[in-house]
Amino acid sequence: MNSVAIVTAKRFTSAKQRLAGSIDETLRLALVEAMLGDVLESVGRARTVDHMIVVTGEGRAGEIARNFGAEVIHDPDDASHSQAASMGVNRAIELGASSVALLPGDCPLLDPKELDRLLTGLPTPFVSVVPDRHGTGTNALALSPPDAIVPAFGEGSCQRHLDLARAADVPHSTEDLPTLALDLDTPADFVALTIKLDLNHGEAPRTAKVLGI
Repeated sequence: MNSVAIVTAKRFTSAKQRLAGSIDETLRLALVEAMLGDVLESVGRARTVDHMIVVTGEGRAGEIARNFGAEVIHDPDDASHSQAASMGVNRAIELGASSVALLPGDCPLLDPKELDRLLTGLPTPFVSVVPDRHGTGTNALALSPPDAIVPAFGEGSCQRHLDLARAADVPHSTEDLPTLALDLDTPADFVALTIKLDLNHGEAPRTAKVLGI
């Protein structure tokens, strides 16, 4: 097996807490579910992905993942992003994967062609970091082999992942992939996502529908 995509998804009630004070609870939960569906559809359309794994403690997320043909790893403790990603990496290694793409469930604009770009011709060893739109966080991480470094997501993780690769003497780079740059964490992200979907009809259809676009 070559490339495995690993998507992490927190329990819907725990996800996107920073939006809780700015949007209705019902809308927040519907958005989390819709974004995950859009991400998984895009991952499933990527030509370079041989297998998809979803790590989650959310029953509904597991159902959605299985509908897209993904393998589900149950996360009973609703682990951190890094811990959940590591669970997926361990499974990918068991499957004999040569590389993995670690992806969040909240980048609904993801274009399968950009995921293909990230994974095509990935040398071994190599670490490729996709920053968020602010250039500080990590919205995707491609690792070849899957255990090239240990994932360390969170604030400032873009530089942290590059430092980990440097410390491990693994060649590395950052990749500017526009459709992976925007994740949904803050009210400003919510506004930015709404504007993008309003300007680009047909993208992220589930998310757009929830937003009334």
